[in-house]
Amino acid sequence: MKSPTRNRRAEILDAAAALFAARGFHGVSIEDIGAAVGVSGPALYRHFSGKEALLTEMLLGISERLREQGARLATTADPDTAEAALDALLAGHIEFALRHPALIRVQERELDNVPEQARRAIRRLQRLYAEEWVAVLAELHPDCPQARLRAAAHAVFGLLNSTPHSAGELSPEAMAGLLHTMARAALCRIG
Repeated sequence: MKSPTRNRRAEILDAAAALFAARGFHGVSIEDIGAAVGVSGPALYRHFSGKEALLTEMLLGISERLREQGARLATTADPDTAEAALDALLAGHIEFALRHPALIRVQERELDNVPEQARRAIRRLQRLYAEEWVAVLAELHPDCPQARLRAAAHAVFGLLNSTPHSAGELSPEAMAGLLHTMARAALCRIG
């Protein structure tokens, strides 16, 4: 069971993500975040040392979650086929992107507002996540150069992470299917 403090921190992070996605990091005050969770702005200092610390934890959390998920999915799919691992990676990323469009937007726009040391840690986690994809793609396309596989993985991330801009037209299920079909087709033609 999660502690009340952990639940409150998660609630604050979710509210901040929605606000940062809508108005940008600099367009949101600590008071705005507090109001979104029903407390005064200064009450947030019990949970975070400031707005920058909140953003840092948010982006580190996203990156760590995706890296862990990527490692798990790449290795727990049917071990006899890279096809299954690729489908698992696609499904996991699509599910994340559709469920957390605010986090996708914040990740895309606000990384420069994180202190340098944390930014390096976030970028490292992102590289490790991408390498999970590259390893699976290398099994599917053994003669393809690593640089091309890496570029293809990043191009597909761009497609999948576009959901905050495009997902409203279709149901989540229809959008997930469309994204999976498009990404799969692109990744099968990179060799």
